[in-house]
Amino acid sequence: MATISCPKCQQIVDSQAITCPYCRTTLKAYGHPGVTLHRAKKNEYLCDSCTYHEDDTCNFPQRPYAQDCTLYENIAERQAFLEQQNKPISLQTTISNWIQRYQAILILVVLLFICLLIAMR
Repeated sequence: MATISCPKCQQIVDSQAITCPYCRTTLKAYGHPGVTLHRAKKNEYLCDSCTYHEDDTCNFPQRPYAQDCTLYENIAERQAFLEQQNKPISLQTTISNWIQRYQAILILVVLLFICLLIAMR
């Protein structure tokens, strides 16, 4: 069971909980456990560190003073993810990934080659 900390009372609660059982703070948007509701700390706004506010694609009515949002994406986390994806991959890693991806085909080709060698004798 995954757990999270309630942003208001700091109690540990189930990550799928819709409301905090201790302080009744809403943890999930629209009463659905799959829709995360991001919350800002006191006297801060989510828009200050949001990707959508930065590139001016946010159409949230509370912008730029949103304290809770379902679309929030942290600029720093997004930048770190993009840098990780742009990092060059070594040849060994590329070959290893290719072998894992096409393992079944490689086994079939090896078996066919062995059958061909046996048939030629």
